[in-house]
Amino acid sequence: MFYIVLLAMVAAFLALRLYSVLGKRTGHEQPLPKPAEERVVPAPLPRAIEKTSEPREPAIKPFEGNAEPGIRAIIAAEPGFDVARFLDGAQAAYRMILESFWKGDEAALRDLVAADVGRAFGDAIAQRNEAGEVLDNRLVSIERAMITGASLQGKDARITIRFDALIAAVTRDAEGNVIAGSTSDAVETHDVWTFARTLRSSDPNWKLSDTDEA
Repeated sequence: MFYIVLLAMVAAFLALRLYSVLGKRTGHEQPLPKPAEERVVPAPLPRAIEKTSEPREPAIKPFEGNAEPGIRAIIAAEPGFDVARFLDGAQAAYRMILESFWKGDEAALRDLVAADVGRAFGDAIAQRNEAGEVLDNRLVSIERAMITGASLQGKDARITIRFDALIAAVTRDAEGNVIAGSTSDAVETHDVWTFARTLRSSDPNWKLSDTDEA
């Protein structure tokens, strides 16, 4: 009888330890880095960037100095906001939005971008389809992601991020022939994206509200 009780205690302890690890996942975890030749696309977020209730202090500040006042204002308005996890989520959203646009998946984009950005993407997808062109692009890597600006007006928060990435860009015709780009070379891209959210709203997701090139 004592042996059975002891096994039950051990099983309960292991179950508690397992929950302490898995129960704290936020959905923004990144896989361990691999060598360049083995890099794979990490699992994208199911929706846009979400807020988190477990702040953590990054080892290196992932934002430029002029963004700090805005970030502090956002944290003051919503203490659960976590800068490092936000940036992790922003990188996952960057990948997911690009891949959805390249595939012409407007349904996926609706959950990730603001209405006006969605319309602009939709127009570009329609023009591409009319021309009979298909994008066969691949995000090779995000070399750097840095918050360059942040602001809070009332409850409306905006955070701007510069993404420096390598993208293999190929355009094919309806028959699959390459008409632009290269399947073997990656080009440097520098995008400046702004994400927005109404703080303390029922929707926890940050959505892409503006895009530009650096």
